[in-house]
Amino acid sequence: MAADRKVILVTGASSGFGRLTAHTLARAGHVVIAGMRATRERNAPAVEEIRRLATTESLLLSSVELDVQSQASADAAVAEIVECHSRLDVVVHNAGHMVLGPAEAFTPEQITAVHDINVVGTQRVNRAALPVLRGQGSGLLVWVGSSSSRGGHPPFLAPYFAAKAAMDALAESYAAELIRFGIGTTIIVPGAFTSGTNHFLHAGHPADEATAAAYDSLYGEIRATIDKRLPELVPPDADVQSVADEIARIIDLPDDRRPFRTHVDPSRDGSEVVSAVADRIRAEFYHRLGIEGLLPLNASL
Repeated sequence: MAADRKVILVTGASSGFGRLTAHTLARAGHVVIAGMRATRERNAPAVEEIRRLATTESLLLSSVELDVQSQASADAAVAEIVECHSRLDVVVHNAGHMVLGPAEAFTPEQITAVHDINVVGTQRVNRAALPVLRGQGSGLLVWVGSSSSRGGHPPFLAPYFAAKAAMDALAESYAAELIRFGIGTTIIVPGAFTSGTNHFLHAGHPADEATAAAYDSLYGEIRATIDKRLPELVPPDADVQSVADEIARIIDLPDDRRPFRTHVDPSRDGSEVVSAVADRIRAEFYHRLGIEGLLPLNASL
């Protein structure tokens, strides 16, 4: 294996950011394993696309069954990767699920399920992958977050944004706990990309339809058109491929040059400024704790 070629697992790679990222990283020369669930059922076409692309372009690209809601599935996926490639260098935490509707109308069980996919799912993958990375004394976790975790939350997406904020907090704590093992962290923060992904197409909806309907008299038009209003906030030249390109750029940087957090935000909603201030404060906090290397105090944010 070439010295700069990495073995990379991308979760939630059947569509959207994950699919583009898997393809982009493979074309950059890495060994890429696209993790997705239902590889023999719903996502069989995605698996076939990966096989065809790998053959046509001579890419080191493959797929693996990975349901982030199952620890057994995460364990089996990582074990298969290590058996085939003898190592694992990078995990891209991309798997996620969006829901759309009044927050009140989602049952507690639905809120729990959203967190189970977007937050607990990363924990299952980490518990499978981190023993390998710690054993190697090297590795990188890339977390695909959301600019919403720093403010600017549109209405009727609360459960999803709450889960993304929780994932962001988990990523920050993990970063400090892993740096001494030689495992780096970068949080990728996409803005409001509304085309090129299946977020709205596959979005879940409230189970409590009666409560949801109670919002219609005052918010019905907004609810019905929010998937069309949000794109109006995004410049027409915004390209979802830029997220995959940024992930590839970060992975190819030397360990000591990778940013802790990087924004890919076509709307420039200001969240990157808030993040820069927060990361500067965090750098000083970790410095005082004696945890060096996570974010240099002279880092360009």
